[in-house]
Amino acid sequence: MSDDGLPRRSPQVVIAVLAALLAVVAVASLGIGRYDIPFARVIDILLAPVRTPEVAITPSEANVVFTVRLPRILLALLTGAGLALSGAALQGVFRNPLVGPQVIGVSSGAAFGGTLAILLSLPRYGLLGSAFAFGLSALILVYALNGIVARRNILALVLAGVVVTGFFSALVSLLQYLADTEDKLPAMVFWLLGSFATANWDKLLLVAAPVAVGSLLLLGLRWRINLLSMGDEDARALGVTVEPLRWLVLVLVSCIVAAQVAVSGIIGWVGLVVPHMARMLVGPDHRVMMPASLIIGALYLLVIDTVARTVTATEIPLGILTALIGTPVFALVLRQTQRGAHGL
Repeated sequence: MSDDGLPRRSPQVVIAVLAALLAVVAVASLGIGRYDIPFARVIDILLAPVRTPEVAITPSEANVVFTVRLPRILLALLTGAGLALSGAALQGVFRNPLVGPQVIGVSSGAAFGGTLAILLSLPRYGLLGSAFAFGLSALILVYALNGIVARRNILALVLAGVVVTGFFSALVSLLQYLADTEDKLPAMVFWLLGSFATANWDKLLLVAAPVAVGSLLLLGLRWRINLLSMGDEDARALGVTVEPLRWLVLVLVSCIVAAQVAVSGIIGWVGLVVPHMARMLVGPDHRVMMPASLIIGALYLLVIDTVARTVTATEIPLGILTALIGTPVFALVLRQTQRGAHGL
């Protein structure tokens, strides 16, 4: 039995159920849109390259599934998984449940890098490199400010993140002010709002390598992050090299977030909210919480993107929906967490 009197669920069972649910929702999303395709028909279309369906696949159906929706859904899955995993890793490394890629400045730093690349008309890989460089710079600034002010005090870390986020947000506004209002400014505004509307196989390939490699390495480090979340002294006593590990996690997180920002703009709150959901389902052990965060993050962003492209005639930017949904969800999760901490 758990502390709240409910039967304790096996984390492995929860993760398996979440993975199965994610697969079902992903296939269902392929059929949802202005051109609706039934669930069973989507499966026939996906299996058509290896199995001849009873009813022949039309070119329109194949184009909608393979060219229009599949790269977008895979991009949503990668982005949601990467952001959620990054948030879980950062919260473990800094021992702070209020930390996320957006809160500690990495998203705003990457946004400035991407906006600068748009202003300078850099190619996609230039945009990715610029977003990564400034995202990592923002993390370094937050980490340095926190170390100078309060030696990694939790509140000081969040305040340092606010300072750095404000600084890079001001720089983004400056670039928008300097941008050409006919060409560059609309591109910046649309990109900053966050969207998968322009998703294609080229953009998916651009983001897949850094997100996949970074996520796999973070998952491989999850037991060390588990030790680090106990505190620096305890981690050192158990043989963990604290500073190199912390910097490695920061670089991996920057790589994931920068790749996401470069392709789809700012998508906030995923890395902050989802790890709390995972803790509620499987507990605080990072060995199971981080894989759960990855799956929940992919599911969470996939559902939001499906809503964004289907609920109205014109597509709603993802950054707006994730903020509208994420803030009340985070407030509820935080309330439940605080009640559990006080034994209520």
